[in-house]
Amino acid sequence: MHRTAAQCLIVLIVHSTGGRPQLFSPPHLWLNEGDEDDEGDGIPNYDPCFRYSILDQAWRATNYTTKSVKCDRQVRWQGWYRLYYRGKSIQMPEKCIPENHCGTHSPLWLTQPHPNIRDGVVTRKMCGNWKKKCCAFQSNPIQVKACRGNYYVYRLVRPTACHLAYCTDVNTLVCGRCSSNQYCTSRDRITYRCAARKKKIKKQVIHFFASYPGSLKGKVNRIRFSKVLVNVGAGFNKQTGVFRAPVSGVYQFYFSSQSGGSGGNATNLWLVINGYWVSVSRSDVKTSASIGSLSTYMTTLRKGAQVYVTHVTGQSWADSASNTITFGGSLLMQRRLK
Repeated sequence: MHRTAAQCLIVLIVHSTGGRPQLFSPPHLWLNEGDEDDEGDGIPNYDPCFRYSILDQAWRATNYTTKSVKCDRQVRWQGWYRLYYRGKSIQMPEKCIPENHCGTHSPLWLTQPHPNIRDGVVTRKMCGNWKKKCCAFQSNPIQVKACRGNYYVYRLVRPTACHLAYCTDVNTLVCGRCSSNQYCTSRDRITYRCAARKKKIKKQVIHFFASYPGSLKGKVNRIRFSKVLVNVGAGFNKQTGVFRAPVSGVYQFYFSSQSGGSGGNATNLWLVINGYWVSVSRSDVKTSASIGSLSTYMTTLRKGAQVYVTHVTGQSWADSASNTITFGGSLLMQRRLK
């Protein structure tokens, strides 16, 4: 269903313990009649990143020791929640939390990592630490979704017992300061930092195929393949006979000739990359017959690398109607090269 920008507004309320939290959305945010509610809670179904309750309770933080013991089994959870700590976005911990923290006896933590955006909604197991056993309580699993903007939403449910409560990890507060071109990361699940996202490589298609419309004999430093049949990506220059790599990546080249049986010197064509002779196509015919020769070469090139074919010895036959002296290549895989 198409939605306008106005229909993508986020509707938030503050949830406090006790009683059943209610979600209020303007009528224009509801789905059309007939859209399914697959959560079974009587609330129309759509992206929870745009419809959630705010849960901002400082006592849930990992740096909060027990004063008055809380129990989330007494809360009537409903729908999706985004976690905050004193007005700042925060996440659940992914590591075992010492008992008597997060305002409860047995703090609940995620036993699996948070998902990526491409994962969609995932189910994660919850554990509660007690008497130095990180998973002494295996509570009911919850659903989690990553949202654009470096935050998560959680579909919370009642834990299996008291006194268990969901935690918020103060170490993840830095994640709320990450910009749109950054993501939050941690190696030890203790120290978090904002790191730059890798720019997506724009996929390019590069193919070329050209032929020389005449015969060659003896030394030709650079064959000018003037009959160009394919030049997707515009990497080949028929005026110079040189292919210049438009992007960095893995390329495969092929070059061929048709050698006449003159009984003279063997015919040798070489593929030259950045001035280095890297591959040869060789034929040596001692009779009046002729023979075709085709060679291929695969390599990794940086953007701007120059590739051409040189005719060193012998003779190669072709005319304007044939494609016997040829040069071509393709980009197999685009890569970033340092």
